[in-house]
Amino acid sequence: MKNEGDWPIWQGNMAAQCLAQPEDAVAIIDLTGPDRRDVSYGALHEMVNGLARALQAEVRPGDRVGVLLSQSPWCAAAHLAIWKIGAISVPLFKLFKHDALASRVGDAGCEIVLTDAEGAELLGDLATPWIAAEAGVDGEAVEFAEVGPEDPAVLIYTSGTTGTPKGALHGHRVLSGHLPGVSISHDHLGQTGDCLWTPADWAWIGGLFDVAMPALALGVPVVATRMPKFTVEGCAEVIAKGEVRNVFFPPTALRMLKAADVALPGLRAVASGGEPLGAEMLAWGSEAFGLEINEFYGQTECNMVASSCGVDFPAQPGCIGKPVPGFELAVLDENGKPTDAEGDVAVRKGAPSMMLRYWNRPEETAAKFHGDWLLTGDRGIWEGDYLRFVGREDDVITSAGYRIGPAEIEDCLLTHPAVATCGVVGKPDALRTEIVKAYVVLKPGAVVDAKELQDWVKDRLASYSYPREIAFVEDLPMTVTGKVIRKELKRLAARENEDVT
Repeated sequence: MKNEGDWPIWQGNMAAQCLAQPEDAVAIIDLTGPDRRDVSYGALHEMVNGLARALQAEVRPGDRVGVLLSQSPWCAAAHLAIWKIGAISVPLFKLFKHDALASRVGDAGCEIVLTDAEGAELLGDLATPWIAAEAGVDGEAVEFAEVGPEDPAVLIYTSGTTGTPKGALHGHRVLSGHLPGVSISHDHLGQTGDCLWTPADWAWIGGLFDVAMPALALGVPVVATRMPKFTVEGCAEVIAKGEVRNVFFPPTALRMLKAADVALPGLRAVASGGEPLGAEMLAWGSEAFGLEINEFYGQTECNMVASSCGVDFPAQPGCIGKPVPGFELAVLDENGKPTDAEGDVAVRKGAPSMMLRYWNRPEETAAKFHGDWLLTGDRGIWEGDYLRFVGREDDVITSAGYRIGPAEIEDCLLTHPAVATCGVVGKPDALRTEIVKAYVVLKPGAVVDAKELQDWVKDRLASYSYPREIAFVEDLPMTVTGKVIRKELKRLAARENEDVT
């Protein structure tokens, strides 16, 4: 791995950091239309300048400007133009319904949103839509606004898996903070022939700062394509057409590929984050891709803090890698002291990808920190210098005095040939405090009963951790980023008790 000193913090405007490549080099491979179109850094900068000139007439430094665009060159250009003039971009997602858009646009105070015709219709009267592809103004090149690493650049809202979405405000250093982890998770990104893609939307930190902007900053072509719904066939087509060699797959996408028994040879690196994969998925990845899937870990508030790197050290199933250079991680006990036992995963203040604060939420900002540490809200334990993810604090199941992480049980169920995906939660129980309940989606045509799956877990995990109840369902509640919304399953489990009484 590179040493921390090899990854300096960019001291100026983040837009300049992304555009500091030869003008004729390929920046974005555009697959949004019927034919492939390669966009150079020079062409991208022209798009940025046009938008920046238009924005300057209406937007002051520090103002918030929304970006409601799917993966595309204009999505990248919109963010870069906003940063270039010293304003703050607010990524928004096309699959949001009216209330979700309203809460974010309203909370951020966005008066202008760069979008397209589809996005303008979604916005309605929530803000003034500017069609990004038409809004540019001709003229002289716009100077990069003079900003420092701590000056605000982007306001990214959390997915809301554990409560109301909160806006995490990041400074111009946030991209620098992502570069080491992104590089490591792709077995040192930037090798000759590398080309990066993710099916994750660029409205999320995983799409914008784990893929799009790091690729631009490192001079690695990034593929932009519209994939309203992930399909195995569509994925293979993008990889072939875009000559993709490096992919960030959310866990849900990997499960779909595994369920379809699809092999994708020819990739140089595959990274995944958001949920732990487990031994079964890692073993399948070795066969399907011919390489180790590199898991990484972080959250909107402080991302890319731990990662695996198959070319540097072997994966440890159930672990999410080792701390990334530039980040100090700890597992804290109930007194906020580092421990070797299970505890709260925390990141030392000052980490380069750490948020400046929550937007308009000083009390929640204060609660996010304990002394010199940012609390992730996740539970973990050290295994040597590897970090094992146990589960979110709210997800950990307490049953008959045992603390049980749902991820391990989900991973075990996924090893059964009939199981496509699943979600495990604690269901309130008068005797045991909680019992383990699993909601299971079967593969098409598969037939299996609850007892068989219960025995499957009993034979492979601790006897106390098997699901005492299993429900077979058509689908699971998912976030737009592909994570199982366990709080919805917990509500469902609690209602089941109410229905009985």
